[in-house]
Amino acid sequence: MATSDDLLAETREVRERILAHPVVTGIGSGDLPLEAFRYYVRQDYVFLVEYSRVLALAVAKAHDLALMELFARLVQATLDVEMELHRGYCARLGITRAELEATEPSPTTRAYTDHLLHVAWQSTTVEIMAALLPCQWGYWEIGRELTDRGLPAHRPLYAEWIAMYGGDEYRDLAARLRATFDRAAADVSAAERTRLSASFHTSSRYEYAFWDAALRQEDWPV
Repeated sequence: MATSDDLLAETREVRERILAHPVVTGIGSGDLPLEAFRYYVRQDYVFLVEYSRVLALAVAKAHDLALMELFARLVQATLDVEMELHRGYCARLGITRAELEATEPSPTTRAYTDHLLHVAWQSTTVEIMAALLPCQWGYWEIGRELTDRGLPAHRPLYAEWIAMYGGDEYRDLAARLRATFDRAAADVSAAERTRLSASFHTSSRYEYAFWDAALRQEDWPV
């Protein structure tokens, strides 16, 4: 059994709760209030900035040229494609580029990205991959689930978001990232396997917390 199979089984409860979260199901049905989606997109943009830094650190730490190339391409795709899509969503939602760039990370966004950056600075390449996989694979699970339920034709922006993460291109990327992680994790020591599990579990919990913050439109208390 591959390492990712074990980790996904260990986090089944939180993954099921993500798929049932009101923000996720609201995107799927098209009934999520636009204010919640605006909040989510802005925070996700902030997240992607730090996610790119984590990937860049993975490039620097990788000892394998193929891994360096993979992480470098992910950095470019995040900066040039995914973040541009977010800018496009925001323009359609009435959020200017200046407003988007000025978005302050919420407490949850800050905590999640700090966790990822801590792993990236302190740990091995395989542990960085373990910390990122709940996001990378989780969005494919969400996209697939919502696609299977049927796209919300009355809310084209949500339908486009679902189609992106539920489409073949993202499916293939998520599968490649998972397979690459499994190859890297195949021969780790028992101690490192424990660290992989801890990082994976923490990121899985933050994935749920990120959606929940959008539901509450979380802000700093003071």
